[in-house]
This record gives sequence, C-alpha cells and structure tokens, in this order.
Amino acid sequence: MNQPIAGVLPVVHTPFRDDESIDFDSMSKLVDWAFEQGANGYCTGMVSELLKLTCDERLDVTRQLGQMAAGRGVVVIGVGGESIQQALQYARCAEESNCHAIMAIPPISSALPAGAVLEYFCALAEAVSLPLIVQDASGYVGKEIPISVSKELLQRYGDKKILFKPEASPIGPKLSELRDATGGRASIFEGSGGFALVDSYRRGIVGTIPGMEFLPAIVALWKALQCGDEATIYRIYLPLCALVSLQLQAGLDGFLAVEKYLLHQYGLFPNTKRRKPYGWSLDEETLQELHRLLDLLNASLD
Repeated sequence: MNQPIAGVLPVVHTPFRDDESIDFDSMSKLVDWAFEQGANGYCTGMVSELLKLTCDERLDVTRQLGQMAAGRGVVVIGVGGESIQQALQYARCAEESNCHAIMAIPPISSALPAGAVLEYFCALAEAVSLPLIVQDASGYVGKEIPISVSKELLQRYGDKKILFKPEASPIGPKLSELRDATGGRASIFEGSGGFALVDSYRRGIVGTIPGMEFLPAIVALWKALQCGDEATIYRIYLPLCALVSLQLQAGLDGFLAVEKYLLHQYGLFPNTKRRKPYGWSLDEETLQELHRLLDLLNASLD
C-alpha cells in the first residue's frame, strides 16, 4: 500500500487474560474500533507494555498486528531492544509480517555515548527495507538522543527512510530544534497523549501517536487543526489536556492505568489487567476527577 506514514496512529494496548496470556480477540476488537474512529493506522510502543512482554510474545504480537490491519491503514511496530541483536530480530519480524514501518527507542540500561546510539539506529536502518521512526522516549525512560545523531541518520538515509518521535522535555522547543537542525526535512510525530498536540502541530508535525483511550477526541482535534478551526481546537483541547495531565501525575503507570480502565469501560477489554510490577493504581478520588473531565471532553465532541 502507498498510504503515507502520517496522521493519527494510536498505540495498541495489550489485553491480558486472567492467566497472563495475550487476549488477541480483544486486541483485534480494539484495532477495528480504532479504524471506526478514523485512525490512519496503529503502532506498538511504550503503552503496549512492550518492555514487559517476553520475546516470543512481542514476535507474536507483531505477526498478529501485521494481519489485523487488512489494508485499512499503516502498521508501525516498536522494535527497541537492549541490544542490536534483539532489535534486529523484532525489526525483521515486522518486515516479514507485512508491517509498514518500525519504531525504536535506544537501549535504556546503559548511558550510551552518541556514537553507540548512532550505531544502533544505523544497524536497524540497514537491516530492513521499512522506514524507521527514531523515538526519543526520555520523557519516560532512557536518555535524550543527541540532535547530532538525528541529523546524521537523516543525512545518511534520507527523509523517506528516517522519521522521528521526539519526547524529550520541553517537547515543543525540542521539536523545533530538531526541525530547524534538519532544515525542515525531518518528518516528526508527537507522542504526548494529546497535551502537546496543538503546540506540536503548529511546529510542523506530520502526525500524532497517542494512546487509544481518548482516540475519538484526538481524531476530531487533528481534523480541526488541519482545517484551522480555532474554536473547535480549543473546545476539545482544554479538557483533553486536563485528562492527560491527570495521567501524567504517575508517569507511564498513570497512562496505563487510565488507558486500560477506560478501554474496559468502553467494552473493548474484558478487564483492566496490567503486567506487574507497577507502582501506581487508580484511587477513588482520581476516578471521580477522571469522569468529571471525561464528561467535559465528550460534551466538546457533540
């Protein structure tokens, strides 16, 4: 397919059965729902709980998701690993599974020098024919990717091969720094869950990679941004931003707890099960505020 890697590409969450096995029926239901909401495709990433899956599970998820799109949109697979060998195994599986792109964070167990980070991404770029989204997830885990590495990757492989998802803080200025350092050639995604989407759009992103929990609002906001509908933009954005801020209080655990709670509420997942260990769960007062803000968000879509 020739569909561009752009637009709204939400991250698929991993549903688990009570015995900890992956519930692929529910995952397929989630994918169908995402396309019904207007998604341009889907990804796997940090909130897929990739770092908590076994190697065999990650490969199985890749194979299954490669089939589930059924020509409806692009499939981007997170392939980051703690070694080049791990990442290459995941990347080759993505290519064999007819996925459309790969996305990778650098290894997070070591504070790597710029040369080692460059070597890691070059190995991925050269191992498969798929485009590579270079993900800086240092807002959650790991160390910031130097701009020099991003510039070198773009120079070596071109803007059709190398794309970016910068999440270092502060997101907006870092995004502009990457854009300006590459002369505007870099195709950049944002991954803030929505709270930096408006600012990032104005800085020139080609797409957003959120979770699934607020997907109808994200799609509506993206369309409003494309149309320049300022009234609609801020009507949706303000409650969305408040909701994401609620999640951010607990970092990655906060995103996962809210995401799985809401997907269960929507009837897409049979439970709220997350892979242990995790450091935070929803308390009653947070739930009350979550629902108050959801009412405001849903009203903004009417």
